[in-house]
Amino acid sequence: MLPQSRTESTSFSSFEEVRAAFDRLEPMKSDTDTLKANGFNPAEHPNTQLLTHSDVVRLFVPSALLRREDLDPGILACLEARDACHGLAYDAAKISRRRTGNFFTDFSNFQRRTETTGWRFHGVILFVNKLVVYRSWSGQPRVNEVEITKNPLGPLQDIGPSLLTIK
Repeated sequence: MLPQSRTESTSFSSFEEVRAAFDRLEPMKSDTDTLKANGFNPAEHPNTQLLTHSDVVRLFVPSALLRREDLDPGILACLEARDACHGLAYDAAKISRRRTGNFFTDFSNFQRRTETTGWRFHGVILFVNKLVVYRSWSGQPRVNEVEITKNPLGPLQDIGPSLLTIK
C-alpha cells in the first residue's frame, strides 16, 4: 500500500546490455548506420543530446592546462574537422523507488524509508561526417540507495512556524 515509482529512459534492459552495444562501436570504423543497428538511433532514443562543434570544444577543451597531445586522436580529428564535427550524448537509466517499512509510520509521517535501485549510463560519441571517431562512456552499473526520514512529531512536523504565527 506504499507508493512506488519508476524511471525508464531507454529500451535497453540492463547496464551491461547498453555498455556492450556502446563498445561495439569502433572508432574510425563504425558509422551512423552501425550506430542505429546497435540501438542508438537519436531519433528514437530518448534523452539524446545533439552536440555541435562548439559543444565538443566546450566538453573536451575546458582549460588551458590541457595540451593538444593529451587529447585522444579521435577528439583531435573532430576538432580539426570544424563544421563536419558533431556528436551525440546519451543518457540512459532504469531507476525504481519503493517506499518500504511500516505502513502506519509512513502514512502518519513518523518514519519513511525509500529504497532506490537500478542503473545509469552516460555515453558520448563524436563523428566526422558519418564516421565514428571517438566514443566514451561512464555511469553507475548498480544504484542501491536507502533514504530514511524520521519525524518525531509525525503529522505535526510540517506545521511548524505557520501554526505559531499570530496575526
